[in-house]
Amino acid sequence: MFAEKAIQSDSKPEFYRELALQLHALLAGENDPIANAANTSALIFQMLPDLNWAGFYFLRDGDELVLGPFQGKPACVRIAVGRGVCGTAIEKGHSILVEDVHAFPGHIACDAASRSELVVPLFRDGRVFGVIDLDSPLPGRFDRDDQAGIEALAAIYVASCETSL
Repeated sequence: MFAEKAIQSDSKPEFYRELALQLHALLAGENDPIANAANTSALIFQMLPDLNWAGFYFLRDGDELVLGPFQGKPACVRIAVGRGVCGTAIEKGHSILVEDVHAFPGHIACDAASRSELVVPLFRDGRVFGVIDLDSPLPGRFDRDDQAGIEALAAIYVASCETSL
């Protein structure tokens, strides 16, 4: 049985290494992508301070993201590729870190309290199929260490459900 443990570290890279170990343990033996997305978003939401949303969007029909499992307030259900931070991350094929969402052209405000955002694409066989999206009510909440840490967690999620994606 998985048991969440508080992580005591002043180093973000060390924090994310320990969080990655917890995510590995949490997803061990399960390959269902929805169940694993639900547990991944729950773990991230519980363990990262100053978040108001953590979840997944999955690419459908090549041109639209559809809401997946998440933690936080109700969210936008569909986002066109190229729109908002999530749609832009899909279009560009790389992570996007936004210090102030009000300065991001075309930002979609599902929660008016959100001030910064980090979106990490999910890749399988070289193709993007979704994103992990994190929002914070604090401007500048995310940095490159957070980006690298969430990219590592995204890779763990993808590997956990390789056989069923």
